[in-house]
Amino acid sequence: MAKQNLELKATSFTLSVLHINHNDLDIIAAELDNKLAQAPQFFLGAPLVLNLSAIQHTHIDFNALKQLLIDRNLIIVGITDASAEQIEQAKSMGIAVVKSGKQARKAELPERATKIVKQNVRSGQQIYAQNADLIIFGAVGNGAEVIADGSIHIYGALRGKAMAGAAGDNQSVIIANSLEAELVSIAGQYWLTEHLQQYDLSQRGCVRLEGASLTVESLPQ
Repeated sequence: MAKQNLELKATSFTLSVLHINHNDLDIIAAELDNKLAQAPQFFLGAPLVLNLSAIQHTHIDFNALKQLLIDRNLIIVGITDASAEQIEQAKSMGIAVVKSGKQARKAELPERATKIVKQNVRSGQQIYAQNADLIIFGAVGNGAEVIADGSIHIYGALRGKAMAGAAGDNQSVIIANSLEAELVSIAGQYWLTEHLQQYDLSQRGCVRLEGASLTVESLPQ
C-alpha cells in the first residue's frame, strides 16, 4: 500500500497566552516592549494565543494588533475568551479560535522518566528533560536554562531560567534551595525576577500554579 502524502494526527503543543487587558495599542506596545526587554529569548518567535476576556465588549483593531506583534517577532495563532464580533474579525484574518483551559478537555499525560544532572549548569548551557522530570544536583547559574516537560528539582541555587510543564502539565512544580531566578515558568505562565522578589528567596521554595497564577511556598530546609 502506497504511503499517504498527508497524515492528520492528534497531538498537543504548549502555547503561551497573552492576556490583552486594554484596547489602546500604544499602551499594549509600551508594556510589551518592557517585558520583551527583560526576557527577549524567551519570547522570540513565540506563537501566542490572545486572551480577550477583559476586552470582550470593546473594539480592537486586529490588523494593527497583529502587525504590532509581528514587528516584535511574535505570532498570533489564535484567540480565546472573545466576543462573537471579535471571533468573526479574527476568522476573517485567518486567526484560529481556541477553547480556553476551562472549556478544553484535559489531555491524558504520558508516563514520565526522570533525568538527573550531577553538575552545576553554567551560563549559556541549556538542559531539556523531554517527557521527564529534571533533577539537578548543583546550581543553575545566571544565563543558564533548564527545561522539563515535568517538574524541576534543583538541589542548589536557581539563578538562571527554569521552565517546568513545558508540554502543558499545570501540575508541574519548580523546587530549588534558593529562588534567585531570572525567570520561572510553569505550563507557559511565567514570572520574572521582579515578581519573585516579594518572597524570601534565600529559603528553599516551591513554585507552582494556583489556578491560573504562579505562587511560591517556602519549604523546610
